[in-house]
Amino acid sequence: MDTDFKLIKRMRQGDEASFDLFIHKYYSDILRYCTYHCHDSEEAKDLTQETFLRFFSGFSSYSHREKTKNYLYTIAGNLCKNYYRQPRGQPLDTIGEEMLSESPEDALSAQITVRMCLDRLSAEFREVIILYYYQDLRQAEIADVLGVGLPLVKYRLKKAKEQLEKMLRMEG
Repeated sequence: MDTDFKLIKRMRQGDEASFDLFIHKYYSDILRYCTYHCHDSEEAKDLTQETFLRFFSGFSSYSHREKTKNYLYTIAGNLCKNYYRQPRGQPLDTIGEEMLSESPEDALSAQITVRMCLDRLSAEFREVIILYYYQDLRQAEIADVLGVGLPLVKYRLKKAKEQLEKMLRMEG
């Protein structure tokens, strides 16, 4: 019997160790693949994590017919293509940048300030901002990831943006 089939069977039975084993088995290959395609190590890590998130979010409907690794590559490939194709939301690093700097020399300072303000948000607000801007998840996907309703995600995202903008105005 195929080792992936056994592993997936144990994961379906709720064996936590099997999930860890699965991620460790494929993580480096998927990360290398994403790094090759996007050439940004941090973005590649995000895309790799998103690959596994997408795999696990559709895990209940996944039927093991092909090599699991190929399926993960397909997910990662689509994410990498979308990374370049779709206009991403306003990057978190540029939120309020206009308020903080007028010249390119201040861009690094603005990014640091944004990250410091992000750290001051409550955990719930920070998580929604990170998933939305850094993970490029849609609000419905964030609701699934967090196990909360879509209206709550919309509320948290709106309030988090308001708080960030207020903090940035005070910093700037």
